[in-house]
Parts: sequence; C-alpha cells; structure tokens
Amino acid sequence: NLSQQYAKNAIKTAKYNIITFLPRNLFEQFSRLANAYFLFLLILQLIPQISSVPWFTTAVPLVLVLAVTGVKDANDDINRHKQDKQVNNRMVKVLINGELREEKWMNIQVGDIVKLESNQFVTVSLDFCHVIQSPDYGMSELLFDQDLAKQKRVLYRSHKPIVEQCSYLCVSGEVRCEPPNNRLDKFMGTLTIDGQQYGLDNDKILLRGCTVRNTDWCFGLVIFAGPETKLMKNSGKTTFKRTNIDQLMNILVLCIFGLLAVICAGLTVGHSIWEGNQGSTFTAFLPRKPGVGIPLSSFYSFWSYIIVLNTMVPISLYVSVEMIRLGNSFFIDWDRKMYYPNKDTPAQARTTSLNEELGQIKYIFSDKTGTLTQNIMTFNRCSINGKNYGELYDFYGNRMEITEKAQRVDFSWNQLADPKFVFHDCNLLETVKEGNLEAQAFFRLLALCHTVMPEEKREGELNYQAQSPDEGALVTAARNFGFVFRSRTPETITVMEMGKKVIYELLAVLDFSNVRKRMSVIVRNPEGKLTLYCKGADTIIYERLHPSCDELREVTTRHLNEYAGDGLRTLVLAYKDLDEHYMQRWMDRHHKYSTAMEGREEKLDELYEEIEKDLMLLGATAVEDKLQDGVPQTIEQLAKADIKIWVLTGDKQETAENIGYSCNMLREEMTDIFIVASNTADGVKKELQ
Repeated sequence: NLSQQYAKNAIKTAKYNIITFLPRNLFEQFSRLANAYFLFLLILQLIPQISSVPWFTTAVPLVLVLAVTGVKDANDDINRHKQDKQVNNRMVKVLINGELREEKWMNIQVGDIVKLESNQFVTVSLDFCHVIQSPDYGMSELLFDQDLAKQKRVLYRSHKPIVEQCSYLCVSGEVRCEPPNNRLDKFMGTLTIDGQQYGLDNDKILLRGCTVRNTDWCFGLVIFAGPETKLMKNSGKTTFKRTNIDQLMNILVLCIFGLLAVICAGLTVGHSIWEGNQGSTFTAFLPRKPGVGIPLSSFYSFWSYIIVLNTMVPISLYVSVEMIRLGNSFFIDWDRKMYYPNKDTPAQARTTSLNEELGQIKYIFSDKTGTLTQNIMTFNRCSINGKNYGELYDFYGNRMEITEKAQRVDFSWNQLADPKFVFHDCNLLETVKEGNLEAQAFFRLLALCHTVMPEEKREGELNYQAQSPDEGALVTAARNFGFVFRSRTPETITVMEMGKKVIYELLAVLDFSNVRKRMSVIVRNPEGKLTLYCKGADTIIYERLHPSCDELREVTTRHLNEYAGDGLRTLVLAYKDLDEHYMQRWMDRHHKYSTAMEGREEKLDELYEEIEKDLMLLGATAVEDKLQDGVPQTIEQLAKADIKIWVLTGDKQETAENIGYSCNMLREEMTDIFIVASNTADGVKKELQ
C-alpha cells in the first residue's frame, strides 16, 4: 500500500489550525515578559485576601493586547492556508487505468504517471522522473527564473504508443533511488525495465516549482511527493522571530519588575515594623482577622503592593511599539526611492518588524554575478593559437579605447547572425573566412561544447536559452563568426559551418560542476572522426594539456592576465582526438558506472579524469559582465553604515580585484589590502597574523 509507505502529496505551510491556534499563539505571546507579568498580576487579583483592585482592570487591557497581536498573526496564517488550498487543488493529467484523467495535486501518489504540458509548472509537490516526451523536441527545459534554464534529458524511449508505454512502465518498471533529502544538485537512482537498467541522476529529474519549456508535453513518474520533495525539504518551519527591540523591551521590563519588587519589599518591611509598634492601637478601626499574625499580614501586604503599583510596568509599551512598527512598514511601502519603475514594483514590507530587522544587519554576503552585475554577458576578446583578437589599434600601433561610435564588424554575409551581436576587430572574421584551421576549430568548439537550447519559431530567427549567460554569449559569438548551433537531440548536434550543414553524433556529455570547473563533450563528425572538446578554468585545463602546448600556453597566459586585469571573465578551450577502440571500452565503463548505486560520482570522476588529459590548447575567451546601475554608490552607503560586505566570486584573482575597485569594495586610499592565499587552516592563521 503506497499510502502507508510514502508521504501524501498535500502540502502544508501554515503554522496553525483551528485547534492549535489559541494555545500556540498564546504561548508565543506570553514569551514576552510584560504579557507574562500581567497574567501573573491577573492571577493575584483573583485572590480576595490580597487584592483591593477589581480583576477586570488588568484583564481588559491584557485581552486587548493579546487580541490585536492574535488577529495580526491569524491574518498572516489565513493567507498561508489560502495559498496551500490553491496549490493542493490544482488540476493535472494523471494516467489511471490506461486513461488520462484530471486529478487534484493533493491526490497524486508516488508511482503515478503524470503528463505536463509546455509552460506548465511542475507544481508544488512533485519530483518528477522524466521518462517520455514530445517527439518534436529532443530535450526539454526547466525555467527556475527568468534567466536560468536547465536542460533535461529523456530517460526511456520505446516504439509503442505513448499511453501504452506509460502503462507498461507502471506495471513492469522499478525505480530504486536515494531516500528523500534536501540536496537540489544531486540525485541518484536506477530505473529497471525489460531487464535493462537506466541511470537516474539530476538531469533526469524535474523538481517542484519549475516550468517545462521548449517541449509540447512530457510524461513522468512521481518519485517524491508532498513534504518529501526536495523543495519542501529545503523550506524551514515558520519561526517566531525576536528583534533586538523586543529583547531590549524584555530586559527593560525585567529591570522595572526588579525595581518594583525592591520597592514592595521595602514597603513590606515598613509594614511589619509599623504593625509591631503601632498596629495594636488601630485594631478598633481595622480589626485583624483571626489567625492572621504579623508575618502572614506582611506576606499579604507584599502582593497587595505589587497590585497597587502595577502601573510601573508599562503594558502599553508593546502596543505602542507595534503601532510604530506598522507605521514604519507603510513608510517602506511608500518609499519612492525603493520603487522600480521598469517593472512597476514598489517595495513591500511583508512583516511589520522589517525596519528593525534591517537595522540589525552587520554583514552582507553577496554573490557577484547577477547581483552586483547585470548578468548580461558580451563576447569581448579572445586568444586563438597565441594571437589576441578584440582590440583596436591606431595607425601607430597604439591601443585605442572602444566606444559606441567605433566601427563594427559587418556580419551581413551571415543570414543566421544575431543582429544584436557587436564586435569591433575585423581581423578575427578575416582569419575565419580564410580557412584558418585553429580559428575554425575554436568556434566549432564553442558551437558544440555547451548546454544551450535553441528555439527557432521562424526560419533563421534563432533564440538561445542558456543555463548561464556566459554560454549564451559564447554560442552567439560562434554563431556570428559562421558556426551556427542550429538544433540538438539527445544523440545529435546540428551546426551550420560557414553555410554548410554538419550533423555531429553526441556520444557523451561530461558535465560542468564546481569541483570539475570544466565541461566536455565527445562527438563524432560525419567522417567518423572522434573528438573531445573541453572548456574550463585556466588552472584546471593547463594541468591536463599535452607537453607540446607549453609555448602556446605561455602566450595564452599573458593574454589571460591582460583580460583579467580588465575585469573580464575568462575560459580556456582545448580539444583531443580519440581512438575508436578506446572510446568503445570507455563508453561501456561509462554506462556501468552511471547505473551504480554506490560510489557513482567517484567512479565517474575517475573516468572523466582518465579521458580529459593530453589535451591540445586552442585558445581562450573573455566575456564582459557590466555592473548594475548604482552598485558603487550603494556599497559606499553601506560602508558608511559600518556594514561589512563579503562578495563571493569564482573569477580569477586579478578579475576579482578589478571588480572590487570598480564597485567601490576596494578603494585607492586603502593601503592595507592583503591577499590570503593559503589552503590550510594553519597557513591562513599565520597569514592573518
């Protein structure tokens, strides 16, 4: 019974329900010392021996304060319930008894076959084993946001009708995979069908919250559902946040309560002395109750004084602060300087305490690409076979600054060229047109080694959707210089090379990762020649070059340092011709390792390392990513507020320093800038000392 083994698909992000709202909300509110104090005071006023004030004088304001805060919390949680209900009741097509039927998301179970259509969300509670898709397209995309498209590969193919394939998969297929976890970048499992094993990895999984693009439809098998999906595993519980102001008010109330206790203790001592010396003379006016002596009378008096002097503890303080917070949140919403006219988006304070939370910030940890920079890459310069391209020189050989008025390279000869692409060095185009083998191999590599998806709605109108803007810029550059990436399927890549259509057989993709810092593809051209094309970080590629490339590497390194000094992002390109017999043995091992359930990543890494060596250097690319508007001024203002800023980047050191100066992170007047270069904890400690 699947319902007993796996989580249901309904999700819940709300904090409370009808039963738990009152106890949980009251518990959170009474964690404030003033509320707890007045509850204690109310209990005292219910004891007739010590209370001289009606109990409702404390109960009414306390209930009012609790009610105001409770209504605000309830309203926030009602909105969460509405969102949950909307998501859980969305409809999707599910294969049931050989037929496609509309079903609510909350009723989907692990093991169901679901059909998703173009531009449809992989909605909320579905992790998706991508098995069959529209035959019109070789691959589909997932759109995580407006700029990030991830490529997904078909896992299983058959010549049977689609519904029959899926029904057969339900009956005969078996998926074994890792247990639910929160790792968005990794997945490991196998699909067994007809005795054949297929490896499941991150490229075969569609995660909740993404959008299907670039394919009419696709069928998939539900692997995780509801709270077991990776996105839900990454969403933490809604916590009760306490700002510094809240903590300060608690301390102030505690101090006031301490002062009140001291005053009441002093009055109690005075009461005891007076009772012992003068109290007996007043018994005619104030008769003592039987059995109540001086000690018990003093004890009652202490709590009576607490009640009488309760106004010392300001219950209205919290109400006043809540009103101030509410007003400040409106000011944030109305702030014209925080309004973004391009998308008609004002600032929105989703919590009334946002003003205080922002005021507590001491450190900012920022990504560079897409945060400080526009994430719009332009192909700027390149080095091919030791020759530098992309700069302009005057008649005397002096380097000229490139402006908007500078003469552009004319790409009108290429009908498939991107009209928005701008380049100023005509020598590069002439070199390619002359048939220079290195230059053509350079752009052939850029047209083949990538994960870009092409979209061609009209003949010749190509639109590239890339996982990273770097790749989009490089593939567009190859397109304009005559090597047009036209289309792809899981087995082939089609390129128009100087007007001639060439179809390459795609044998393997050695994916990029933060550890590998490189990406490779292995292709077979129409003549049957096998080639590995690789691009990656200079330090990584240099370690794997053939010794015959030493002289070219020195020249290319000088160009790379020059590019990095100008703040450009660089990549090194290399290739390697492969032997047919070796490749066959390598592919057999690749299939074996890709279906292993233990040590899969380590085995594949070793296999990739084995083939990615003795590479031949082709050259290097440099792309520019301009800063966002207002970044230097913003960082300057944050520095004035004594906020420490850290920027994370994977660029070369020279590029990082250049960007640091251009965005005001580093300034010319700084004289004590130093670089920590050690790789061990002890080494770093010594350098810092």
